[in-house]
Amino acid sequence: MLPTSSQFFNLIEKSKNILISFPIDWNGDAIASSLAMYLYLKKLGKNVEIGAEKMQKNDNFKMPVESFRFLPAFTEIKSSLENLMKFVVSLDLSNTKVSHVKYTIEDNKLNFIISPKDGFFTNKDIKFSMSGFKYDLIITLNTHDLESLGRIYDNNIDFFYKTNIINIDHSPENEEFGQLNIIDLNAVSASEIVYKIFSDHKKELIDEQIATCLLTGIIFKTKSFKTNNLTPQTLKTSSDLIEIGAKREEIVSSLYRSRSLNTLKLWGRVLNNLMSTERNSVVWATLFKNDFRETKANEENLQDIIDELIVSIPSAKIIAIFYSMSELSILDNNYISEEDKEDFNDKTIIVHDEQNSEIFQTKVIIYSVKNISSIEILKEYFPEGTKKIAQANIKKPIKEVEKIIINKVKKRLEKIF
Repeated sequence: MLPTSSQFFNLIEKSKNILISFPIDWNGDAIASSLAMYLYLKKLGKNVEIGAEKMQKNDNFKMPVESFRFLPAFTEIKSSLENLMKFVVSLDLSNTKVSHVKYTIEDNKLNFIISPKDGFFTNKDIKFSMSGFKYDLIITLNTHDLESLGRIYDNNIDFFYKTNIINIDHSPENEEFGQLNIIDLNAVSASEIVYKIFSDHKKELIDEQIATCLLTGIIFKTKSFKTNNLTPQTLKTSSDLIEIGAKREEIVSSLYRSRSLNTLKLWGRVLNNLMSTERNSVVWATLFKNDFRETKANEENLQDIIDELIVSIPSAKIIAIFYSMSELSILDNNYISEEDKEDFNDKTIIVHDEQNSEIFQTKVIIYSVKNISSIEILKEYFPEGTKKIAQANIKKPIKEVEKIIINKVKKRLEKIF
């Protein structure tokens, strides 16, 4: 069997138009490794594009992707696949030639008006067909399954099943959906795997920009080398990339030193409200609208806070944030159990008789480690996100939601561990 890098570049050589894609959560490692792949293949003279669905503008919780805007070619990432196939109308000219062609659009219909030079055309002269797909190879980065690509996949399932896929990942949860699956469980990031592929082929093509992208992926995945999954190979790869010219200071500054004072204040509220199970396997915090108002923070700051919890509590298998942006955070006193009342001594209590009212909007963000799916935990609440991190809006009082979800998480952990 050919070495992995040889198989990879054999497929690259045979391809004319390549699509790079990554999951809807816009994980930093996925963004960085995809941009590195894009830049490297461009240097090989390949026609290549990046397509990844962006979170919708009305989504309340978004990955802080702006932190990665400093990366080269970031603006080249497209949010949808355009002109993936072409509809072809063919006209047989054996019996007569065309004098001129024009078209009109009427009542949502496209009308082609074809004037023959002499004679006439019949229905038998007209045929319809679909052209081949725009891309002949797909490369996915840090993608456990195709569904995590969101609408890029959902709206183009036929394309993904009929096109060769190179699947690059480091997770044991990967479903190996590609024709070529490059899965390295010893790597801490997709960026580390991509570096090895490039190095085995033509290392001299890794320039300062590509090195910066790859080091960004590694730094993001290791939380700036603070996680406990660091390996000697990861450190060696990082050292090589810095030697090539990767801008470590700019990376660290963009990802970690640019956090606002508002984020730090909200981080303090989370720490103050932090709760956990025995051995810290489940960690969670509850926030109310006044927490955001008084710290002048917003929901987008929560991703930075989750990142800090991941680093600070390595024993945690589940991290959850419960929060409400509504003034109505709980129901009347009769609806709260005695054991819960003390949790709300400093909160405003709104009396409301209709317990089934939809005035309550509790939001949940769940981050999970391997073997546990965040989407699965929240499945009955129509969640958005991935197996790793998911969110949901639940029309129930925040304390009730907290109890339901934490109990569900505890039962799930008991079955797995």
